[in-house]
Amino acid sequence: MKIASRLDHIEPFYVMECAKAAHEIAASALCDPASGGRPMIYLNIGEPDFGAAPLVREAAQRAIRDGRTQYTQATGLPALREQIAGWYQRRFGVVVDPRRIVVTAGASAALQLACAVLFEAGDDVLMPDPCYPCNRHFVAATDARAVLLRTDEHTRFQPDASAVADAWGARTRGVLLATPSNPTGTSIEPEALAHIVDVTRRHDAACVVDEIYLGLSYDERYARTVLSLAMPDDHVVSVNSFSKYFGMTGWRLGWLVLPEALVAPVERLAQNLYICPSAVAQHAALACFDDESIAEFERRRAEFKRRRDYVVAALQRLQMPTPVAPDGAFYAYADCSRHSASSWDFCFDLMRRAQVALTPGRDFGRAAPDRYVRLSYASSMAELEEAVDRLQRCL
Repeated sequence: MKIASRLDHIEPFYVMECAKAAHEIAASALCDPASGGRPMIYLNIGEPDFGAAPLVREAAQRAIRDGRTQYTQATGLPALREQIAGWYQRRFGVVVDPRRIVVTAGASAALQLACAVLFEAGDDVLMPDPCYPCNRHFVAATDARAVLLRTDEHTRFQPDASAVADAWGARTRGVLLATPSNPTGTSIEPEALAHIVDVTRRHDAACVVDEIYLGLSYDERYARTVLSLAMPDDHVVSVNSFSKYFGMTGWRLGWLVLPEALVAPVERLAQNLYICPSAVAQHAALACFDDESIAEFERRRAEFKRRRDYVVAALQRLQMPTPVAPDGAFYAYADCSRHSASSWDFCFDLMRRAQVALTPGRDFGRAAPDRYVRLSYASSMAELEEAVDRLQRCL
């Protein structure tokens, strides 16, 4: 059976490959208490340890009990779209028409829909390097080409408008950015983001911005949405999720904020690709916007900031400095070059010797992947402290 050639441009998701290896090592004698081993500490996956908020879980139980499990509109529950719009106004002072919001089956579905509507074979899409690998592959799945813009610590691992303008070619149809970013936890300077929006506007092209970590900003300078820079009929598409700030990872619920002209085409695709997002997840997500839930999410954000401060200082002591301190999300992009010439080998060595799982830079692009590892501080402080102690002894 012939496999479609687009798969040639989609690499393995190395984060998950390393996770499989970590689980295999965890099942071995190295992590078997009966053999004197110790359990693996997983700092390789970006999943908050808190889980869904209490009111969200209660709302899900009520929805199931009351039988509210039928199909919804492909664009999502109107009440949920209104709540999301209200959150933008309260949190960021941005007025968004609920009709421009499309609720999706996770941010991954949102990115797939956006790319499928905007890009096609022969198109180029500009993206930062490093970046979340699946974002490149969403582009490749449309038979378009991801063109990586090399960044480094001097640019905060984010592109600026001059880099975008210089790389723009005859086949460029847009940019796909992320702020705050996975794997670096850095955000695009607001002025730079405004200039990038202007570049795409001049070219009548798309500016797609992955904002799934938007609620988890620790510096007010960066706690802004790209929607504050865009007109409602502009070419800006914002992607967001209930997974990170709202803690609903396995519920698979996200959303898009679209120019009005794109809502109907995206709805048509969603109807055909997955009919609608999970009804139970949507009814549960309504509780995310209660005052009690927001207070809980803000408490968690403060805890993530405390973990960030601890981890960045600890990595410095371990001679694994983070060149740019993360201002959002829950990742530290650390330089391991003083310990190894290969971040891939380094991570596997730490899994075996310290029973600590990190993610090597190979997944995230072409910009010095052997130099960097990503550490997720979405785990508890107790686990982070134990991991640092093991790394200290090992290194």
